[in-house]
Amino acid sequence: MAIMSVGQIPAYWAARDPNAPALTHEGRTVTRAEFDARTNRLARAYQEAGVGEGDLVTIGLPNGIEFFEACFATWKLGATPQPVSSRLPKAERDMIVEVGQPTLVVGAEPGMHGGTPCLPIGFEPDESLSDAALPEITARYWKAPTSGGSTGRPKIIVSGMPGAFDPDEALYHQQIGRAQLVPGPLYHNGPFSFSMLGFMTGNHIVIMSRFDAEETLRLLAEHKIDWVMLVPTMMHRIWNLPEDVRNKYNLSHLRVALHLAAPCPTWLKEKWIEWLGASRIHELYAGTEAQGGTWITGEEWLEHRGSVGKPNAGCEMKIVGKNGETLPPGEVGEVFMRPLSGPGTTYHYIGADPKQIEGGWESIGDVGYMDEDGYLYLADRHTDMILCGGANIYPAEVEAAIDSFPGVRSSAVIGLPHDDLGNVVHAIIDAPGGFDEGALKEYLAERLVRYKIPRSFEVAHEPLRDDAGKLRRSALRAERIKAPAS
Repeated sequence: MAIMSVGQIPAYWAARDPNAPALTHEGRTVTRAEFDARTNRLARAYQEAGVGEGDLVTIGLPNGIEFFEACFATWKLGATPQPVSSRLPKAERDMIVEVGQPTLVVGAEPGMHGGTPCLPIGFEPDESLSDAALPEITARYWKAPTSGGSTGRPKIIVSGMPGAFDPDEALYHQQIGRAQLVPGPLYHNGPFSFSMLGFMTGNHIVIMSRFDAEETLRLLAEHKIDWVMLVPTMMHRIWNLPEDVRNKYNLSHLRVALHLAAPCPTWLKEKWIEWLGASRIHELYAGTEAQGGTWITGEEWLEHRGSVGKPNAGCEMKIVGKNGETLPPGEVGEVFMRPLSGPGTTYHYIGADPKQIEGGWESIGDVGYMDEDGYLYLADRHTDMILCGGANIYPAEVEAAIDSFPGVRSSAVIGLPHDDLGNVVHAIIDAPGGFDEGALKEYLAERLVRYKIPRSFEVAHEPLRDDAGKLRRSALRAERIKAPAS
């Protein structure tokens, strides 16, 4: 099959099997034919609101069938979906609308964004609008997610790829006509991209409103899910389920469990490999900008424990020192990458400039090293590293040790100012049943060198990571410097 516009792909699959399930959410399923007809009508409603070829459409809808309908209606007009969280404060969404200048905001009450047309959650197009096929138009850019940056004005990351794919070519170890579960928030790049690519290759997409550990297992079994994307926080919460609960669901159909978005502690990855088998566990490292990335299978990981894999065939990577020099294998520095197709070919920003060095190399802020075989190992982000008494401490290493302590759901490790040492290590711990600080310190003493063990501990009163497993250490640190924790 040849490449076709994204907007034409629903009709392609509907023609093959109109009654096959396209999407399922909270017990409701729409067929391929129903989805194609509904998005044709919705596209005409968007057209009446002013959307045309080349426009951006901001989509602030919660996880559900409506989110997919909004995206495909946008693509059918040759426009680009720009997903944002449905729970964004109005002030933050105002900034995104100001930066992106979308033609339409979906998921906002009319009048919320000045003169920009808005359609509310639950909008239904007029039934008088035709649900017949629209002319084929290919969006110049297939997606435009918002950066997850924690400070300053938001930036929009516009993909360099057009809105056209081959529906008979599955990518990222997906397969044609299977079933995929989406437990993560669709406004994040990973869940968005992988679920849309799965949908475009005829997969039945099962959507969760939000992640729940046991419900994830139940849905994997009920729908005979073939492929799922997780983040380490989800993996940790599933692993913390009682063993009898974790093992009562039939996961024999699950072929690929991909994890990404945050470092996965070695102990947790080992547990999952022991549980499901190395062949099912995959890991991806990349940024939304897609300048480069790595992929590693579970079998490879067992030979290179802790690695995120080798650079993929479309990019090159190097480790750069403080003075801009390229570092040899084994030395820790900042990770830089560039696509073989040339700088700026995979994305462009709206509202920001890329961080580049000579030669078009770019960094997304990660620190790590490469071994003699070319495998990449990540340490932590430059902005999160703690300098304590002249020693570099990487929070992710300390968090991995804390998270393996019984009863801990998640943790965040930050540096707090200290007159003598510069910074001291402080841990914020999410443990629903509480924790014994003395026992935790003894536990950490067996796993970390003394200077890496937190000097102080704090109980978290709300989840530390969002639904996509993202942690904002810089924001947590700023809050505690302003109002120090007891």
